[in-house]
Amino acid sequence: MAEGTNPNQEGQDTEQPMSGPIPKLPQNEANNIKGVIAVMSGKGGVGKSSVAALLAAGLSRAGHRVGVLDADVTGPSIPKLFGISGRPGKTEKGLLPVESEKGVKVMSLNLLLPNEDDPVIWRGPLIAGAVRQFWTDIVWGDLDHLVVDLPPGTGDSPLTVLQSLPVDGIVIVSSPQELAVMVVKKAIKMAQSMGVPIVGLVENMSYLTCPHCGERLEIFGASKAQQISDETGLPVLATIAIDPKLAELGDAGRIEDYTATPVDEMVEGVRRSK
Repeated sequence: MAEGTNPNQEGQDTEQPMSGPIPKLPQNEANNIKGVIAVMSGKGGVGKSSVAALLAAGLSRAGHRVGVLDADVTGPSIPKLFGISGRPGKTEKGLLPVESEKGVKVMSLNLLLPNEDDPVIWRGPLIAGAVRQFWTDIVWGDLDHLVVDLPPGTGDSPLTVLQSLPVDGIVIVSSPQELAVMVVKKAIKMAQSMGVPIVGLVENMSYLTCPHCGERLEIFGASKAQQISDETGLPVLATIAIDPKLAELGDAGRIEDYTATPVDEMVEGVRRSK
């Protein structure tokens, strides 16, 4: 992927449907990526990218070498959450990811755009191709974990990642609403049908603690995490609250500064799955 490429340039859909299993893509010769964790949701609006960023930051805090591949090409928010705006460097072996203040390596299409608010108006095959190049053409170096932030749903980009990258496990993100629960089951069934292990479930925006009286308020209804666990057999990694501090740090590009017990529980669950 050449830096400075216009992502909105008109292209042809040249990919044809493939029959049979798709071989996993090889790593760049400069890379040694030990594990790949995909963060997936059935629908948008559940805070999936925030959970992916929190997972990456938590793993880094625990002493792991971590990168984040932002596969949410048309809605990339990972650079903003980590406070990253620099351009990727270049070597003869590929582009270099940009490092956050605390050492998390990040690659996102937004880092290649002239302006961070420029839209990416691409068809599915182009998006899938970009995701593949983020695996093959980026010099990640030595990583213990590469966290892949998938776009919501079960379209081309999630399909490409699950088929083409050696994904070791998936973290499913949901929220308490009945609609989110219904749709997240689609993502679970997709992963299971493709034989990719699911590490567990994270319920985001599960509740709000009143700052004045300490009462636990279930803004989006009662938690559905245990219900999903009972119906699917998946473990609940964490239930994450609505926290104004998290929103504040995310907006300021300081997601790495956020700590909370549920985040630690999620990180520990992913570490145990290895």
